[in-house]
Amino acid sequence: MKIAEVVPGAEVGGTLSQLVAQAGVEDAVGTLPPVARLDSGGGDAPWDYLPMLRLKDRYNQAGFDLGVIEWRPPLNLAKRGLPGRDEEIDAVCTLITSMGKLGIPVWCYEWMTDRNWVRTSTSTPSRAGSVVTAFDRTAFEAGPPPELGEIAEDQLWENLEYFLRRVIPVAEDAGVRLAMHPDDPPLSPLGGVGRIMSSLDGYRRLLQTVDSPMNGITFCQGNFRLMTDDLPAAIDELGADGKIFFVHFRDVEGTVEKFTETWHDAGPTDMYGCVKAYRDIGFEGLMRCDHVPTMYGEPLSDVGYGTLGRLFAIGYMRGLIEAAGKET
Repeated sequence: MKIAEVVPGAEVGGTLSQLVAQAGVEDAVGTLPPVARLDSGGGDAPWDYLPMLRLKDRYNQAGFDLGVIEWRPPLNLAKRGLPGRDEEIDAVCTLITSMGKLGIPVWCYEWMTDRNWVRTSTSTPSRAGSVVTAFDRTAFEAGPPPELGEIAEDQLWENLEYFLRRVIPVAEDAGVRLAMHPDDPPLSPLGGVGRIMSSLDGYRRLLQTVDSPMNGITFCQGNFRLMTDDLPAAIDELGADGKIFFVHFRDVEGTVEKFTETWHDAGPTDMYGCVKAYRDIGFEGLMRCDHVPTMYGEPLSDVGYGTLGRLFAIGYMRGLIEAAGKET
């Protein structure tokens, strides 16, 4: 397994990328900048070949191997099965084809409808005055109803199968693996909106829906921690056939109804046990820290993705990986 860091395309060569490179990170998880940052006027979309070629070159010039794309074209029409979904799926197919031509092997995506990850606090005090994010379902459910109306899990499964049957053959041709990220938080329904990647059973069903070596998992530990009390066992099961393609290394304390992010070394999870489990299943992909604490002197404008917390997590992860590698 290799430590990576998410470095937005627009920030490659900046302070963050310099510091994580100095910490020994050579693998990047990439995002796609807006068209204006990549295209000189030809009208290419960010997922077209030439913009992505220039993007990969930017990472390479900064000393990074680009191994995962964690940015998604718009997909909400596809998730809801609304008119226009085929055009959205076409954009995904173009992205995957471009990735295949450029040797970028993993696309991290999700099936959270209407909104991505949700927190009700971005200023919860943590160790020695650091700040983390937190979620309280009671507070969240007091908010407004979903703008596009409620949607049931059965419909989401139907729409996901439609999506996968369109996209997986393209991914097989391109040699690009699709790594499904969990719902965050893994609750269904949430604000009247169903969610289907919220349990181990949901992931078992995902892997069975379209049987392909390209259909797999982003194992985001914080979310899986809220699905099960035994993360190493879940890694063992879901990763037994090489279906874990990418890892988000993080932890939370509390329950799925009310939880708080933790420092990577201070949560309830046996993080060393998780690293040993990845080792035992032969995981050779990228692992990045996620949702780090905001530390002294850092602004609250980018909560969960501060630089200092990332550097701490990189060192902690490296120690765990080296220790697991020496254990017989």
